[in-house]
Amino acid sequence: MQLEPYFERIGYTGPAEPTQDVLGSLLRAHALRVPFENLDVQLGRSTTTDPGAAYDKIVMRQRGGWCYEQNGLFGWVLSTIGFEVMRVSAAVMRADRGRIADDNHLTLLVRTAGDDVPQLVDVGFGGSMIAPIQLREGEYDQAPFRIGLRQLAASRWQFWEDAGDDEFSFDFAAEAADEAALDRKCRYLQSSPDSSFVQNLVAQVRLPDSHVTLRGKVLSRALPGGETKRLLESPDELVTTLRDVFGLDVPAIATLWPHIEQRHADVFGDDPSADTD
Repeated sequence: MQLEPYFERIGYTGPAEPTQDVLGSLLRAHALRVPFENLDVQLGRSTTTDPGAAYDKIVMRQRGGWCYEQNGLFGWVLSTIGFEVMRVSAAVMRADRGRIADDNHLTLLVRTAGDDVPQLVDVGFGGSMIAPIQLREGEYDQAPFRIGLRQLAASRWQFWEDAGDDEFSFDFAAEAADEAALDRKCRYLQSSPDSSFVQNLVAQVRLPDSHVTLRGKVLSRALPGGETKRLLESPDELVTTLRDVFGLDVPAIATLWPHIEQRHADVFGDDPSADTD
């Protein structure tokens, strides 16, 4: 594992120093170049919490990944440069899902030299964050999202994002993750029929002022003024959309089209325009 191929992957040409400017530049570059995706889970290919495996996939094979891969790789990059990095276990939508959500997200707390307060840094939550935020209560405009932090208890926090269609959030304690628990949940989320990652294909990519999501056959774009949606119509369109919009060249995904169509029908019924209004 080397930094230069990673820098080339994300289009970063700046210095490799543990400063605030470098942290912000790296986060933004990564978010704008590496899509969130669960294509390997959909194809039955195993993933791990190992940053080395994420490096091979994201850097060498020009793919994206989910939180365990993306934040795992990004944490290794920052640590190698000289930042103080803590891997933190989080729970996505715990208020709705309860304890089953524990450890279903990996996030990062990062310090630069002389920092009194760590910063939340996350490139694995689908792309809403494009600049670090201090571990303090606050609200920020990172168009098309509003994002922020709430303090839930002495050492517990909630990160939230909102693009105008309700909040999506994760809760976490500001402490080092239980790596064994993260590994168990990573294996569960890619194998259990109850996992949304097993049930649904997902790809997301961050653009400077918009955000594009493919969920099943529904392609949506969130903009500061609202959202547009359309349905993909064929396995060929699925493959070309993943390649041209998300930068993911995975022809094997065409084999999943019957499952994707069936899942859409199960969720939205027979209306061909469902979930595009």
